[in-house]
Amino acid sequence: MTFRTTISSMRVFLLIWFGQVISLIGSELTGFGLGVWVYQRTGSATQFALIAVATTLPGIVLSPLAGAIVDRFDRRLVLILSDTGAALSTLTIALLIMTGQLETWHIYVLMGISSAFSSFHWPAFAASISLLVPKQHYGRAGGMVEFGQAAAQTVSPVIAGLLIVVVQLGGVVLIDVVTFLFAVTTLLLVRIPMPKKSPDDAVEAGSFWRDVGYGWKYVRARRGLFALLFFFASVNFSAAAIGVLIPPLVLSFTTVEVLGTVLSVAFAGMVLGSITMSVWGGPKPGRRMGVVIALAFVQGVLIIIDGLQPSALLITAVGFVYLFVSPIITGSDQAIWLSKTPPSLQGRVFATQRMMSWSTVPLAFLVAGPLADYVFGPLLVEGGPLAGSVGQVIGVGPGRGIGLLFIVMGTLMVLVTIVAALYPRLTRLEEELPDAVPDAEEAPPAEESTIGVEGSVAAAASRGT
Repeated sequence: MTFRTTISSMRVFLLIWFGQVISLIGSELTGFGLGVWVYQRTGSATQFALIAVATTLPGIVLSPLAGAIVDRFDRRLVLILSDTGAALSTLTIALLIMTGQLETWHIYVLMGISSAFSSFHWPAFAASISLLVPKQHYGRAGGMVEFGQAAAQTVSPVIAGLLIVVVQLGGVVLIDVVTFLFAVTTLLLVRIPMPKKSPDDAVEAGSFWRDVGYGWKYVRARRGLFALLFFFASVNFSAAAIGVLIPPLVLSFTTVEVLGTVLSVAFAGMVLGSITMSVWGGPKPGRRMGVVIALAFVQGVLIIIDGLQPSALLITAVGFVYLFVSPIITGSDQAIWLSKTPPSLQGRVFATQRMMSWSTVPLAFLVAGPLADYVFGPLLVEGGPLAGSVGQVIGVGPGRGIGLLFIVMGTLMVLVTIVAALYPRLTRLEEELPDAVPDAEEAPPAEESTIGVEGSVAAAASRGT
């Protein structure tokens, strides 16, 4: 298959993906701005982390319900409703800012509502990939999804820093609303086909609530996938704990401007990694699981290094490498799930995947802030219990407790990857579990999956988009 043919067969996916990338950039602008707003007013890592909890917890809790709905209804419509609901929540935040009434609790509530709508977005989008993308390009599609996230996280901190000065926080949030509308527009231009029923499909009339739990039943019956869920749940705990504390760690010894630069340069590694994954397509089937475990081990070591010294250069360099390998891990993992799950079940199974693998993320967000503020922080103040021992190696003072927490979390991730490498059901997952999609089967041709895409794209181009 030539490059031109590949693009043609993926063009509906590309249009949807482009709209979602633009929307994601807007969301990252808002997230960065609101996070800095809260931290500067409270000075609390706990308050800062609670934003992340509000942004993720409702979506995780609602995932099984979302998955059942995604498999029963038009996935394009689900995406449109999800983006519209999130846009309305963001618009409310903008209005509160402009009227001078915004409080910290407003952010928690409204971000929670946005998260509830977004719980439908991931399973609908992920379950659409196998309907729009040929099987041999699952890895590339996963790389492109990671590229969109990486690009947004790379450019957003710098852009947000500039926009806050020019249009203030309210203007930044309004830009986010506009990007949501752009994403909805791209979805209105295409059609996503309904999947064919599979022999494993448990959908029957009147069995909606059984469908809600079917994703768990499907995964639980397949020991390799079940182990994969717990592997990522464990790894994500460490990753989430250190991720939410990067801004407080950097701000403990430098400025917001430096923080924006650190995040942008570090996320440039994710951009490069996702480009690499998109072009390369990832490791071949049968080797993906080994690559996932090995690179997760590398990330654990990098987290340990990150906590050693209060250096913006060190954190940037480590972050660049850490995020470079992230798209390869995520893209390979998603390629496994796409290959092993029938398309008609993917909404429910991917919702279960997200719920279980992300179940530890809110917990990490909840404990990371208090651990940094009240446990590890006091250990490494001047004259603290560990100032004369560990403090001699990693230093004492503001932010050094967070550094020690990084070392602990990195060590935990390393131990998890070692255990995973010793469990044969996980390492042999690709060989023991047959693919759900035959090698010869591809996504429907673009002509069967669109409604006037050529004219719609040309119209979008004429408007300067």
